[in-house]
Amino acid sequence: MRVIFMGTPDFSVPVLDALVEAGHEIAAVYCQPPRPAGRGKKDRPTPVHARAEALGMTVRHPVSLKSPEEQDAFAALNADVAVVVAYGLLLPQPILDAPAQGCLNIHASLLPRWRGAAPIHRAIMSGDAETGICIMQMEAGLDTGPVLLRQATDIGPQETTAQLHDRLAPMGADLIVKALARLPELTPEPQPEDGVTYASKIDKAEARVDWTRPAVEVDRQIRGLSPFPGAWTLIGGDRVKLLASKLAEGQGAPGEVLNDALRVACGDEAIDLLRLQRAGKGAQDTETFLRGWPVAAGTRLNTE
Repeated sequence: MRVIFMGTPDFSVPVLDALVEAGHEIAAVYCQPPRPAGRGKKDRPTPVHARAEALGMTVRHPVSLKSPEEQDAFAALNADVAVVVAYGLLLPQPILDAPAQGCLNIHASLLPRWRGAAPIHRAIMSGDAETGICIMQMEAGLDTGPVLLRQATDIGPQETTAQLHDRLAPMGADLIVKALARLPELTPEPQPEDGVTYASKIDKAEARVDWTRPAVEVDRQIRGLSPFPGAWTLIGGDRVKLLASKLAEGQGAPGEVLNDALRVACGDEAIDLLRLQRAGKGAQDTETFLRGWPVAAGTRLNTE
């Protein structure tokens, strides 16, 4: 098929590769524009942009798709279908209508649960037992279109957003290839009205750990916000990101370190901190972290 591919971050790259490997013709790749990054704040192309250029593809990165000129240029590609995965721009109706067989979205949740921007984070933070991938026919609403294919997967008890992301990306790539191969025979399934939830964009204000909350909630917060933006606490007045954790037994004042291996008391029970990152340093496992900065039992976290 003649495909327009629309995606931006790392999550989208395996999908582009899978479409190429399956023999589809990529008419053009759309992604977000390069943005300043790194110490020099030089414009850096997005992961999809870099991969598409390496494959010798036409790359377009308009700031908006609302102008008639952009919409005409999109329609002129004469695509059979557009494949959209974590693109980052809303698609106006003329864009949705342009490909002969419409626009298909790869969404990282089991719709209608977790429509919106941050479905992987929210699934972990809410304690969901499973999530998955849906291939959805796009329409004007936010992730409201009918579903063509879906595949579920369990969420591990210690799984972080980064780890789940890395499992779901190839699942999405595999499922869209299957959907395109079977497109004429697939029956779009309208999403039920029951069970709709919205995965709002992650706000950095959500990242500071409140140790008075139950251990299960703190653990989900740490795993759900890892690696970005990263849940954090204060240790000896210094801000430290917490990137992995697990539930543990123990009681104490909220934020109290209970042993010499960073078991921390919460509002009830405790958690073990498994991976941490100081400002300006790389992420470290707890043993390595404590060799460079011992944190004694009895220390209280989140104190200035």
